Amino acid sequence: MNNSRLVAIVVIEKVINENAYSNIVLGLELNKSDLNDKDKALVTEIVYGTLKYKYTIDKILSSFIKKGFESLDSFVLNILRISIYQIRFLDKVPSFAVVNEAVNLTKKMSNVGAAQFVNGVLRNYLRDDAAVYYNEKNDIERLCFEYSFTKALVKLFIKQYGIITAEKILSGLNQKPDVTVRVNTLKLTYEEIWEKLIENGYNIEKGYACLDAIRIIKGKNIENNLLFNEGSITVQDESAMLTAHSMDLAPNLEVLDLCSAPGGKTTHIAEIMRNTGHISAFDIHKNKLSLIKENLDRIGIINTSCDVMDATIYDSNLLESADRVLIDVPCSGLGIIRKKPEIKWSKHIKNIENIVHTQRKIMENASKYLKKGGVLVYSTCTLNKEENEGNIDWFIENHPEFKIQPVFYGDLKNINYSDSGYVTILPNEYMDGFFIAKIVKL
Repeated sequence: MNNSRLVAIVVIEKVINENAYSNIVLGLELNKSDLNDKDKALVTEIVYGTLKYKYTIDKILSSFIKKGFESLDSFVLNILRISIYQIRFLDKVPSFAVVNEAVNLTKKMSNVGAAQFVNGVLRNYLRDDAAVYYNEKNDIERLCFEYSFTKALVKLFIKQYGIITAEKILSGLNQKPDVTVRVNTLKLTYEEIWEKLIENGYNIEKGYACLDAIRIIKGKNIENNLLFNEGSITVQDESAMLTAHSMDLAPNLEVLDLCSAPGGKTTHIAEIMRNTGHISAFDIHKNKLSLIKENLDRIGIINTSCDVMDATIYDSNLLESADRVLIDVPCSGLGIIRKKPEIKWSKHIKNIENIVHTQRKIMENASKYLKKGGVLVYSTCTLNKEENEGNIDWFIENHPEFKIQPVFYGDLKNINYSDSGYVTILPNEYMDGFFIAKIVKL
């Protein structure tokens, strides 16, 4: 397959129609294609951009498709979506070229009638590029259209954070993420890894919030790099890197990681502990244990064992067995929309109540596994306060033998330190949205 727009549509079809993960299916389709690096970059831009702005694009298209989207073949609808994205949001592709490409591809993959329809919709859109598609006097409609979020999510963020911070969150979640890597000083020093990346042609910068981080500004796929394959670096967002640094780690501790896959935080804990002590890495999904083991082997970790476990079910064998416990609990994922834009419209707010119940069961069990004087770290990659502050406040209220211990990562504009001691990281161009609470057993 060597047509970049066709590859993009194949990916979008699977994400929208089959609930596939954008990052996984995009990688698979690009690897199968015969595209050069430039065209692969275009496919990536179109896929993530179209998914990111799907709400806005669909709002525009609904003005021109009077019979509703259900009347259209899925391929035709998605070629209209990627075309509107390119015309509205990409400067490097001329509008006439986008229309011609869309018409020709529709003619080839569908029929002449569908191609004429695509041509008509796109040319009608181009005739009035200053048209307004929402009520400009309504803040919620403006935010939904401008940042391309559903009304449910916009209302949630406004209710929990206020409109000013909510808009900052929406803007941050639309930022294009750079690749960030964590250095493994079990193998090489930070300076040695820095020099080797430069020698390999990477344009790099120091991390924004974490001393272990290097930001990859430009360069080839880092996971094809020898430094990655040898375990000297691991791809990880800086927000996630801060989790292990919150655990007061030291050599020879007994550590439990109850929701471990794919192992990014587990391996970071092992690196900080210099491969001493013991880490028990658990996950509910047996098939995901292989991902953890691959990372352990690649990085050279020898102090970690992996086992299947449902963290919501209490295991009496673990009672007061750990010096440190990490629960990076399953969550709604609203903080990582930069990397998985389909979360904008694939997550339903009404399901959050069930998630909170699961998170609290995991917290209850984790607290029992901790020794007196031990540290429990609770983290999520969401910005929903019910899953974050709400859970911590509930836990502390019901467990007087625990207290929150404040953490500090530096005076950065996007890191909010609460009076209670927990931390909310707002998304920006450097970091995903995240929440961390450090709890000590008295």
